[in-house]
Amino acid sequence: MNFIPLDADAKETIVNYMKKTDSRSCDMCFATYYVWRDTFHTAYAIVEDNLVMKSETDSWLSFVFPIGDGDKVKAIRQLKAYANGRGRKLVIDNVYREQEEWLQEHFPGEFLISYNRDLADYIYDCEKLKTLSGRKYHGKKNHVNQFNKAYNWTYEAITDENREECFAMLDEWAEKKGELNARQRGELKISECYLREMDFLEQKGGLIRVDGKIVALAIGEKHNSDTFVVHIEKALKEYRGAYAIINQQFLVHEAGDCLYVNREDDTGDQGLRTAKLSYKPLYLLEKGYAMERKEPSC
Repeated sequence: MNFIPLDADAKETIVNYMKKTDSRSCDMCFATYYVWRDTFHTAYAIVEDNLVMKSETDSWLSFVFPIGDGDKVKAIRQLKAYANGRGRKLVIDNVYREQEEWLQEHFPGEFLISYNRDLADYIYDCEKLKTLSGRKYHGKKNHVNQFNKAYNWTYEAITDENREECFAMLDEWAEKKGELNARQRGELKISECYLREMDFLEQKGGLIRVDGKIVALAIGEKHNSDTFVVHIEKALKEYRGAYAIINQQFLVHEAGDCLYVNREDDTGDQGLRTAKLSYKPLYLLEKGYAMERKEPSC
């Protein structure tokens, strides 16, 4: 089985397979794998006319559930042989509820399936986040109104002309955080990658200026037939309501006619979880992993 390190040349192949899923998961975006490729040593292979993504570190080996129209039973058997041949159990990432049912039907009793709340995507009603109408969004509407009253602000798309200012804003965000923890360092690195590779990754970007200064930015994409994914959202907290205004205005200007918004997971961070729950998601898109029960025979 020939796994190829993920690079820019893989884009067309991977996108064509991922389009077949029409999934709302952010893990079915090429951009997600591309920006994290160095961290997880991501590689891909076509197995029985299915796309398989591999992530590997010194202590971990896993594969994304096969994507495509090919024979998934044969593909998983080949992945099992590949993992076992390296002395590892087969581990399949990004298992959703429908894939859990499929595994139970085709490989009864062979996998232990677990879900990780920290990795669940937050799915929202796009129109609700644009208008903030209704009682349950009263607090968010107040934050937007307060920002409107307090600041002389404008919205604009991120372009080549203002991109360096966006990098400077990210630097300021990091500086004001003080000493960054591992998660925050990762956030900064990924945010910079999205910003740098916006055109190649076909991302949309928006920013908020107050008196000419960039105080918030967001980056995302129309992911499938009805869903917009927000990958990056950063704001300077001393501008009260900056997160609320970029959240709203980015969708108003860039999400078009999408019905749903995926604002990704919360990584288990309690502050981020509280913030994302406060926007009243329609549902959480659960993601787990399936681990082979038996020890490899070799």
